Amino acid sequence: MLYFTRWKALAIILTTLVVCLCAVPNFFPEAKVKTWPRWAQRHIVLGLDLQGGSHLLFEVDSNAIKKDKLDQVRDDVRRTLRDAKIPYTGLGVRGDNVEVRITNNTDAPTALTKLRELSQPLGGLLGSSGQRSLEITDAGEGVIRLTVPQAAITDRIRQTIEQSITIIEKRVNELGTVEPLIQRQGNDRILVQAPGEQNPQRLIDIVGTTAKMDFRMVDSTVSPDQAAAGRVPADSELLPSAEPGRSPLVIKKQVLVSGGELTDAQPGFDQRTNEPIVSFRFNTSGSRKFAQATTENVGQPFAIVLDNKVISAPVIREPITGGSGQISGSFTVQAANDLAILMRAGALPAPLTVIEQRTVGPGLGQDSIEKGELAAYVGSILVIVFMLLTYRLFGVFANVAVAINVAMIFGILSLLNATLTLPGIAGIVLTVGIAVDSNVLIYERIREELRGGRTAISAIDAGFRRALSTILDSNITTFIAAAVLFYIGTGPVRGFAVTLGIGIITTVFTAFTLTSLIVAGWVRWKRPKTVPI
Repeated sequence: MLYFTRWKALAIILTTLVVCLCAVPNFFPEAKVKTWPRWAQRHIVLGLDLQGGSHLLFEVDSNAIKKDKLDQVRDDVRRTLRDAKIPYTGLGVRGDNVEVRITNNTDAPTALTKLRELSQPLGGLLGSSGQRSLEITDAGEGVIRLTVPQAAITDRIRQTIEQSITIIEKRVNELGTVEPLIQRQGNDRILVQAPGEQNPQRLIDIVGTTAKMDFRMVDSTVSPDQAAAGRVPADSELLPSAEPGRSPLVIKKQVLVSGGELTDAQPGFDQRTNEPIVSFRFNTSGSRKFAQATTENVGQPFAIVLDNKVISAPVIREPITGGSGQISGSFTVQAANDLAILMRAGALPAPLTVIEQRTVGPGLGQDSIEKGELAAYVGSILVIVFMLLTYRLFGVFANVAVAINVAMIFGILSLLNATLTLPGIAGIVLTVGIAVDSNVLIYERIREELRGGRTAISAIDAGFRRALSTILDSNITTFIAAAVLFYIGTGPVRGFAVTLGIGIITTVFTAFTLTSLIVAGWVRWKRPKTVPI
């Protein structure tokens, strides 16, 4: 254990040095670090409990999901019966069911067979139990009833949550928030934590907006006053304006192009008026539809609708065939930027409601940092003093190794751009104790070998070699516990598990390579006859 070739010693020193250097950006101001090469800008990110930020808990509107599912089933029934050329009446949603009456009783068996094709096995574990997405029954007198079971609603909510998390991640990342935490809680809730974001209302506006966008024509055949009086054509609807003080507009229900066909949206400024605008671009399908719509409706106003509010209603001056356009209005720079973010990220599949909102101020974070630093300093000093008093020179070796161990932990965390929380600091402090414990096992083994009559060099070599299995066993079991905490824990618990797991890896490295290398160098230099331990 005390013999190191030149290349092995050089590899240990270089590995230690490189990992420790990764922690250097944390000691410089962020503005300074941003001027460095991109590969050198990796650093530790402070979590919500250390630097403050916003904590939001959203709930998915399960009633809206259920309504959308029933509407989808109704549309599927209409399409299926039309394709099969089966006449029907009374198609509609009644309570938790979709009902349709087949006009001719002779067509009822065929209609029942066709409609049963709409029922599919539910995926995942539910599929193995034989549950299906629809229960289709013959209610008699030509009426067919389609019921969406609760298992299908639950499965739809799960899919909605997963899709919503992906979209929310895109939106929050566009805000420039560092290391946001976005995860599912319970069956129908989503937790959003944004460290450093001190404006929770803006976060709510960005995350909670459904952002269902579409492009439709304005119905010029009826005035807003006539529409307000109730004279709205069947194929149109009266929608409010997103701008305060503007009159509502009558908008046709037919969607020319949906927001799902957008590929990009960027904020900018109008070159003529210097007002903030949002430029957008469609995919191939959207470009073709937009070109056709603008060609057929030159001189007519068309509306850009966001969550059933008209954000702009320009007049089509000429056909727009390039697949791109711009939205202008009374935008501020931030409003234009936020709208572009929503357009790029896409629409949420269901509305979200804020049920919990907390803002953690930077003062609380600073207090946590100071207390964490105090705990780390006091614990480290006590450990250093104990090792010096108990093991003298070898205590110095252990303290140097532990200091390098902590530096390596920060280096690896920086390399991973990890988020450091208050429990994470606790994990680092605990790692110091674990690292010292490894050295104590080695030194006590050396003492036993000396009492057994071995020479100084032989006792040191045997101490390192024979303590290896004990230290590996203890650290492996602790690492398994940290891994379990990481996979089943959430938030701060995972932060603790990450720092503890990294600390265990660096502890094993420093105890059996770095400390051994230091002691080997001392032995080669002094050729001791006794061990000062």
